[in-house]
Amino acid sequence: MDRILYCLTIEHDWRWTLAAAALCIFGLGTAFRLLVEAQGLQRARRREVALVGAVVGGVAAFSTHFVAMQGYDAGGEVRYGLSLTLASLALGVGGVALGSLILMIKANRLYRGFGGMVGLSGVAAMHFVGVAALELPSRSIGWDPMLAALAVVGGLAIALLTGALVYGRGPVRFAATCAAGASSIIFLHFTAMSAMAVTPTAGALAATGGLGPSFSASAMLAVLTVMVMGIVAVAGAVAWMGYFSRASALNQIREAIDAMPDGLAFFDAEDRLVLWNNRYDEVNPELSSNLQAGMTFREIIQIGLNEGLYAEAEGREEAWIVERMNSRRALSAMMEQRIAGDRWLRVADRRTAAGGIVTVCTDITDLKNDARALAEARDAAQAANAAKSQFLANMSHEIRTPLNGVIGVAQALAGTDLSAQQTEMLELIQSSGRTLQVLLSDILDLARVESGRLELSDEAFDLGRAVRDAAQLYEASAREKGLQFFVEIAPEADCWIAGDVVRLKQILTNLVSNAVKFTDEGLVSLTAAAGPARDGAPTLRFSVEDTGIGFDRQTRERLFSRFEQADGAITRKFGGSGLGLAISRQLAEMMGGDLDCESEPGGGSAFLLTVPFRAAEAPAMSGAALAEDEAGERRTLHVLLADDHPVNRRVVEMILAQADVALTSVEDGAEAVQAARDADYDLILMDMQMPVMDGLTATREIRLHETAMGLARTPIVMLTANALAEHIAAAEAAGADLHLAKPFDAADLLNLLVTLPRAVAKSMAA
Repeated sequence: MDRILYCLTIEHDWRWTLAAAALCIFGLGTAFRLLVEAQGLQRARRREVALVGAVVGGVAAFSTHFVAMQGYDAGGEVRYGLSLTLASLALGVGGVALGSLILMIKANRLYRGFGGMVGLSGVAAMHFVGVAALELPSRSIGWDPMLAALAVVGGLAIALLTGALVYGRGPVRFAATCAAGASSIIFLHFTAMSAMAVTPTAGALAATGGLGPSFSASAMLAVLTVMVMGIVAVAGAVAWMGYFSRASALNQIREAIDAMPDGLAFFDAEDRLVLWNNRYDEVNPELSSNLQAGMTFREIIQIGLNEGLYAEAEGREEAWIVERMNSRRALSAMMEQRIAGDRWLRVADRRTAAGGIVTVCTDITDLKNDARALAEARDAAQAANAAKSQFLANMSHEIRTPLNGVIGVAQALAGTDLSAQQTEMLELIQSSGRTLQVLLSDILDLARVESGRLELSDEAFDLGRAVRDAAQLYEASAREKGLQFFVEIAPEADCWIAGDVVRLKQILTNLVSNAVKFTDEGLVSLTAAAGPARDGAPTLRFSVEDTGIGFDRQTRERLFSRFEQADGAITRKFGGSGLGLAISRQLAEMMGGDLDCESEPGGGSAFLLTVPFRAAEAPAMSGAALAEDEAGERRTLHVLLADDHPVNRRVVEMILAQADVALTSVEDGAEAVQAARDADYDLILMDMQMPVMDGLTATREIRLHETAMGLARTPIVMLTANALAEHIAAAEAAGADLHLAKPFDAADLLNLLVTLPRAVAKSMAA
């Protein structure tokens, strides 16, 4: 250690030593910067920049060595052998280049450390060859092997640690890398110089092979000056390129910010305006002429208040400012702000890493106008939908009322003595009435499906009976046309299941009706059996097959559309609305199943309905409902009818004339309430839509009277043309026991006389 200190302080001029150290740090810094930049470039460009960095690093190490040698006291004249000096330069540059190549292969610690050691090895070779290039007249050079080894090993260790642990991109890591890398070279040089001893030798030259050309110390100084200037030039070029790159990047960022569709303003940590883009001026035209760098956000919104921009702040300016500033400091969710002139801005504040705030303003006036237009269109559509629903309800009521008269009178007339011609005429009336009733039901079902108000019930029912009932409706029509008519129910399908029996029968009757309608000869069959499992769940498969006219593939694609049949000729020949299959498929999908078909022209058709199979327990059998008293004797039933339409009252009177019924008729709900208070009735038939007091109100009044007086519950049936789902629900909520929609079947009404009073009595007893 004493030898090293002696070498530094006595044998070297401290001014040259400091110059060498500064040159080493400066040169290596330039080289490292080039290597760091090279790692972020493409392959071809990376090699070029890395090569320049390696050359700069090698030249810096070479210059450091010989600048330090300028301050070394060798005891006399010093000359430099040209060949060995050039060889030392080549070794220094080559070693640093090889180390840089290794460092560029992979950026992990192993490669960085190994690259640092290879580079330092080249510098060590450069040092000893450079010393060998010295020509010292009448002097010779000796070496202390221990110090020489320490110089090499210590330098390699520092280089290893520098590459593996220190080297990096950040400014602190970069500065540390420059200092550590320079330390490895400086340690190598001065420790190796302390290992060297110059002794006088009479009449001899230093052992350098000094017979070749050589140059003086002043010439070497000139060469070093050129090298240092080259390093400075490269460093200046690197700095200029970095500045130009940053300036170019900043310009590009500025252009990108100005091209943004949103207004953007940047405020520093003191909430002072630093910069803003053109769009910020455009979305704040009232503020743009007053914006200046250094203004606080508080001053900016004060300008807006003075300009009357914020309608929500009128009359409460100070409170509004406090709220706005608190919201900004809290960086709360983006806010929508209404500006004078019916303009809207969406404002969002975001905190930067340095504590500043970036404010983004978006003009959403068009979005607000579009939203307002959409809301108005939605309200108009809802109003139109409500009007349509009201229209359908009214039309249903107005059509069902006269249709009830037609069908009811026809059914009553069928119970009288008629001639053959009169019977035929009556059958035509009944057939036309049923057609109108089906068409009306299809239109209402379609409206319910479209509005999403059609709901399926879920109750246990006898599947076999439902299938037979659906087929029985058209069995007579098939026999009249000379068709064979088959109904086959597999044992596994002749059971109780859970579902909507009414909608299932609606689908089956529609399919059977079409099969009978479009078949002139041959057969029609309805089968029910277990279907293929779907997602591990059992299904039921219903098949309706016929030998009718059939249809082609193009017709099949549109057959389930609304108002579609096979073609125009079929519509004219067979009639129909073309709604049945469309509604049937939608009902099947609502049940969780599907409806499909197969056919060919002239070869008949097969319609396949598949629905989920959900087994259910058969309900306990109730006792037979009898219209007899406890003594077993028939008695007269007292029925109250409330209906404002004279035709409807007359229809009910004619139907009930077939039974032992004492009928009392009233024209509005108020009269019905009074009649129910004045006398006891076995059954009340209540219309829903009546003057003075409607049927729902009258039903509620009757129930209140029964509760207040402790009377038994009188069965009430809503006998009404209001047949929509909401009407049924309203009737049930009012206290009605049953809803029977007009036009109704005479048999259904007569059956009510037998079953409903006894069922209500049993439920009350239970």
